[in-house]
Amino acid sequence: MVLIRTLIATTLIATAFHAPAHAQPADIDFTRPEVVASNLQIPWGLAFLPDGSALVSERNSARIVQVRPGAAPVEVARVPGVSASGEGGLLGIAVSPTYAQDRYVYAYHTAASDNRIVRFTLAAPGTPTLIRGGIPKSGIHNGGRIHFGPDGMLYASTGDANQTGNSQNLQSLGGKILRMRPDGTVPPDNPYAGSLVYTLGHRNVQGFAWTAAGQMYATEFGQNTWDEVNQIVAGGNYGWPVVEGNGGAPRYRDPLVTWTTAEASPSGAAIIGDTLFAAALRGTRLWRVPLPGGTPDNVLRGTYGRLRHAAVAPDGHLWILTGNRDGRGTPAPQDDRVVRFPPGDGGGGEAVYEDDFETDKGWTTPGPSDTATSGRWERGDPEPTTYSGATIQPGNAAGGANALVTGRTAGSQAGANDVDGGLTTMRSPQITLPAATRLTLTFSAYLSHLNNSSSADYLRVRVGGTTVYERLGAASQVAGAWQQASADLTAFAGQTVQLEVQAGDAATASLLEAGLDSVRITKS
Repeated sequence: MVLIRTLIATTLIATAFHAPAHAQPADIDFTRPEVVASNLQIPWGLAFLPDGSALVSERNSARIVQVRPGAAPVEVARVPGVSASGEGGLLGIAVSPTYAQDRYVYAYHTAASDNRIVRFTLAAPGTPTLIRGGIPKSGIHNGGRIHFGPDGMLYASTGDANQTGNSQNLQSLGGKILRMRPDGTVPPDNPYAGSLVYTLGHRNVQGFAWTAAGQMYATEFGQNTWDEVNQIVAGGNYGWPVVEGNGGAPRYRDPLVTWTTAEASPSGAAIIGDTLFAAALRGTRLWRVPLPGGTPDNVLRGTYGRLRHAAVAPDGHLWILTGNRDGRGTPAPQDDRVVRFPPGDGGGGEAVYEDDFETDKGWTTPGPSDTATSGRWERGDPEPTTYSGATIQPGNAAGGANALVTGRTAGSQAGANDVDGGLTTMRSPQITLPAATRLTLTFSAYLSHLNNSSSADYLRVRVGGTTVYERLGAASQVAGAWQQASADLTAFAGQTVQLEVQAGDAATASLLEAGLDSVRITKS
């Protein structure tokens, strides 16, 4: 009977959420950040009110603050009964889809004996109504994200509460994604009769979102090896603790994407068009995952430290929460912060200059001013190289077959033709930029090095002698992975310029290899 109900529920949801033939990728302008709020204490959840302002939960203080651009944060609620310890506390929040009528706000929090979902109004936050209790709690793995789905149901992600057996046990609410009516009762079309369980086999889901077509995706913390993005299907079993990452038995669903735990540790997630944005804590970056499949890239690497959540505002801005005061980060003076980024121009606007390096468009080396003894820039197909199991140079271009790369003939011998002992430069042909317009440079790039690298090693893009993009080395092994980058060139409007890309290596054994591809300057 359970299996029959699972198949029925899956069929119903797949029918109701039929995907359109052509969905659109996300276009967010990461060159124009705006700090909405600062000096918050471990912000964790975020939900938007109908007026466009946002409610932000603070994990340890149990406060909910209202934030809006251009105004100081205002405390609007303090949730009673919160027991903040370890990873527990006041976690996810959600706003009722019928807020204009009922004024309800929902919160997921750790209490003395369990994790709970409550609802209340901002006019009377001190008297919340218990919607659902009995969710296992622990010092770690409490899950905690809640959102209303496109079907009007309330979804909640729960962790295994450091008891791996919870995840495969249908009698436990731990290690699951739950689906409930707004009053906490079980919808009749849930995949398991009389149960809130929507999916099982999770370790610790802290992010999920839906596409415009209604397909759900979730981020998940791995243990020691693989973090995941999963396509969520009613009744699906995602394998934990039997499987971490790919490779399980047919009864378990493989993830759409996996990362090492150092690259990600993904928390909150948002979807715009065909792109899932995953906030990475340990990875200190924002991952961009093409849906329903494709190679992820990332932005904001190291810019804001640990990222706890990402959310899409009603006006199309992408908001992020930092998580540097949770005991595992290095707070900046203004942490923790809420930062938002505006929508782009729908694909980059009108192109002023483009080069995908599939044909020779006249990039040149400056001659004897370069000092590198090997591994100089050239146009070609990157050759894959690995070192200690990590990919040092990817075996593909970001777009097409060719890119600008260093160390291209390294083959399988890592370091055989890396940039050594100096600087290597390539310059574009002269580009005349239009006057009185906003100009944006976008490109794909990677930089890889060993753990004896330092900030004296770098990849730079310069315009007219001004550095518009810089990525520095560090004392850690970094694999080569294409990432999207952008820079504002408006200050050069009306000028004729050259793009100059530089790779600099301060030593002979730090294995610095770099690539650049899909260069585009647009006006808007």
